[in-house]
Amino acid sequence: MSFNVIGENILRVDGHTKVTGGAKYPADLNMENMLYGKTLRSEKAHANFTLDTGEAEAMEGVVGVLTAKDIPGKNAHGVLFKDHEALCESRVRRIGDPIAVVIAESERIAEKALQGIRVTYEELPAVFDPEEAMKEEAPKVHGEDNTIFHFKIRRGDVEKAFEEAAVIVEDTYYTGAVDHAFLQPEAGVSYVEEDGTVTVIAATQYPHFDRMDIAGALGMEEEQVRIINPAVGGAFGGREDLTLQIHLAVAAKKFHRPVKMVYDRKESFLAHCKRHPIIMHCKTAADKEGKLLGMKARIVGDTGAYASWAINVLRKAGVHITGPYEIPNVWVDSYAVYTNNPFSGAMRGFGATQPPIAHEQQMDRIGEKLGLDPFTIRRKNLFTLGSKTATEQVLKESVPLDRCLDALEAAMNKKPLPDENINYLEDLKQRQMEKEGASDEKIR
Repeated sequence: MSFNVIGENILRVDGHTKVTGGAKYPADLNMENMLYGKTLRSEKAHANFTLDTGEAEAMEGVVGVLTAKDIPGKNAHGVLFKDHEALCESRVRRIGDPIAVVIAESERIAEKALQGIRVTYEELPAVFDPEEAMKEEAPKVHGEDNTIFHFKIRRGDVEKAFEEAAVIVEDTYYTGAVDHAFLQPEAGVSYVEEDGTVTVIAATQYPHFDRMDIAGALGMEEEQVRIINPAVGGAFGGREDLTLQIHLAVAAKKFHRPVKMVYDRKESFLAHCKRHPIIMHCKTAADKEGKLLGMKARIVGDTGAYASWAINVLRKAGVHITGPYEIPNVWVDSYAVYTNNPFSGAMRGFGATQPPIAHEQQMDRIGEKLGLDPFTIRRKNLFTLGSKTATEQVLKESVPLDRCLDALEAAMNKKPLPDENINYLEDLKQRQMEKEGASDEKIR
């Protein structure tokens, strides 16, 4: 086996077209005889509803209005649980849920026709706090229980660790929802080929998942659906769940003409997932020398109205809540919970981004109580080669956390690096120069 890419500077296959403006994004695509779609979205967080689309359908230039009854197959999609409806049938669970799609001869007509759809809401009790949502008496978002996942870590005797501790720090930390705000809002085009294949062109991160859910909604075999992934203007996890793909495919198949949809920034915010807001309650114990003895953590992640990747994200948050530190006694409970908030899903870090806000503040405060500076308290507890994590994983390969901390302290305090770190950096620099020299030679 040869490695000719790792560690080398290579040209991105799409780099030239992107920097010269030649790349075609979904919003740039046009076809003859094309129709345009616009989505009507819920203005309520939790409600039953009825629709009257008569006025919109009667408007000149409107070809039709899609509702749940126009989904020929399964009106359900989702990366783990099929808990999204492509178009809500009778109940909305968050502001922004799709209710209907107007298909018209122009984008302007479709936009105007949205105002001709009458929605009658019967509001239902809603819940927006994930800890409140876990209570038995809370309004239910789906089924009989809002808690959809519980991940546990049990290692050692954490209560005994607290009894023997010289210092204990306990507090609750909160992180908020974050939007990906990728440059290119959602857009796409769909059409039906001569052999009946339904093609959807849309920027996505999982073409195979898209095809599976689109085929299910159309009531077709997966082989009868084709996904084309054009230039992608950013994603960061925000394109892992479907948004407009099923709407496009259903419209193209129903009206036998190409259909295009383009979201503006406001609709993009409403349509796709957010980073999970997480509540982290941590109790950490250390001895008088600053060595960690135990940690107990309760994590509650708000997945909003739909599950998306909640199970994976809250599992990873539970694994990472102990940080890069050796802790012999650990007790972790991590939950994913439905609420009527905007739904959460994948975003860079995928559950590993939120926990450092908790575990690093715990370390600072333990250090303060013991009179230890932030670097000393961390050096006493850092993972090294051979360390065991809270899940009993043995670290057998590179664990250069001490060098990272040395470099950080030197930079912050304007001190020289230790000799071993200088030698390490010089070795890295030499190896990089050798690689670049080899590359230059290849080019010549």
